[in-house]
Amino acid sequence: MDLDHDACYRAICARDPRFDGRLFTGVKTTGIYCRPICPARTPRRENVIFFPSAAAAQEAGFRPCLRCRPETAPELGAWRGGSNTVSRALSLIEMGALDEGGVDALANRVGVGERQLRRLFLRHLGASPVAVAQTRRVLLARQLIGETSMPMTEIALASGFGSLRRFNETFQALYQRPPSAMRRAEAVDAGAHGETTLLLRYRPPYDWPAMLDFLRARAIKGVECVENGIYRRAIALHGEHGTIEVEPAKGNALKVRLRFARLSAYPNIIARLRRVFDLAADPDAVTLDLAKDSILAALVAARPGLRLPGAWDGFELAVRAILGQQVSVASAATMAGRLTAEFGEKLRCADPVLTHVFPEPAALAEADLARLGMTRRRAESLSKLAASVAGDPHIFSTGRSLDEALAQLRALPGVGEWTAQYIALRLLREPDAFPASDIGLLRAMATSDGVRPTPRQLLARAENWRPWRAYAAQYLWTADSSRAYSDPRSENA
Repeated sequence: MDLDHDACYRAICARDPRFDGRLFTGVKTTGIYCRPICPARTPRRENVIFFPSAAAAQEAGFRPCLRCRPETAPELGAWRGGSNTVSRALSLIEMGALDEGGVDALANRVGVGERQLRRLFLRHLGASPVAVAQTRRVLLARQLIGETSMPMTEIALASGFGSLRRFNETFQALYQRPPSAMRRAEAVDAGAHGETTLLLRYRPPYDWPAMLDFLRARAIKGVECVENGIYRRAIALHGEHGTIEVEPAKGNALKVRLRFARLSAYPNIIARLRRVFDLAADPDAVTLDLAKDSILAALVAARPGLRLPGAWDGFELAVRAILGQQVSVASAATMAGRLTAEFGEKLRCADPVLTHVFPEPAALAEADLARLGMTRRRAESLSKLAASVAGDPHIFSTGRSLDEALAQLRALPGVGEWTAQYIALRLLREPDAFPASDIGLLRAMATSDGVRPTPRQLLARAENWRPWRAYAAQYLWTADSSRAYSDPRSENA
């Protein structure tokens, strides 16, 4: 990735927050790398070098600044248009792909050779896939040290280190001090009920009310709830149960309270939360492109920072999408609640509201779903979907291109074009996914005399919204928050 030295130096001189997360400054005289907004005195022009990622800076031998704390920088995706392959590989790394296998296995999942993947990472991020994964572990550990009261042994496990010894050695080599020396008592936020509390940063603005409205309308009773501006849900991973709470915090961040016994699952949980709440989005890039459209310009101006709500789990979203075909939001949520109460496992930790985790695929594969009141055809579709996912847990993997992902999704029982696009939009985080046959989108694009475009006409109009068609869809769905509309769906799904 090419970084113009003069332009980058002007950015750090101005401490321009627009570049926070987009570049990192390595200071040759100190061996430290910083964010563009670092409060330290600006180094001389000839003493700095710029990197496109924290991993690139660390791989070049620089250590993180203790003042601007690179681990708290927002994770932006502005570069992603340059390589969808790197974007997909990064998503897999974030979900722990390199903890389960090597770079060769990662390359196979994104459909390229190992050497090509390494070249792409060096071109776009300035670092190897292994270096990116290692930097994520270090920065997460540094954040947990500064923001929680967790013992160092637990932090080592929660940030993905295989042993306390490796954890200590890495910090000693990188920061030239042991991890325990980096903890400040005033920075610790200990949970009142044994939970871990930490902050997840984002690039402002962020339309939190719109995010909550979307999640509230689709919340599955017993699994999710929205109360007093806080989103809560029950989670199940690796046979363990727990809960999460998310609410806005100061400093362009969301505060997360996490109760989960298995510490090694923390990186996966944090990665999922970042995707659910779309924290890697670059609102400036989205706004710049969509505002060129005469209809979207007013919507973008009215709702700055509108994000694309994600999904916690692929199977859960697919079931919810099939239940939502040709019915209202409320009806689909009610049916999902019945499904969960009947076939979901009871939450194995005390909670006043949350009672169940969403059913596992194996639990629905052989179940008689028609007795819950849904049509036999839909019940059969869900049963076949559950059997398919139980047989291939990687069906909803992010390691494929949009066209490949859509083709595989359309092959699933009960999944048509609209449902496939909807899953790609919310789960796979494909910014260009677009369910053109959606009723809500067609209604939002109707002319003043009420004439709706056809799906083909809407698709043609949406060509101008690339590569942010998914965000355009979200703006259209929320165009009139005072009007309750049906769940995004296709009339012929």
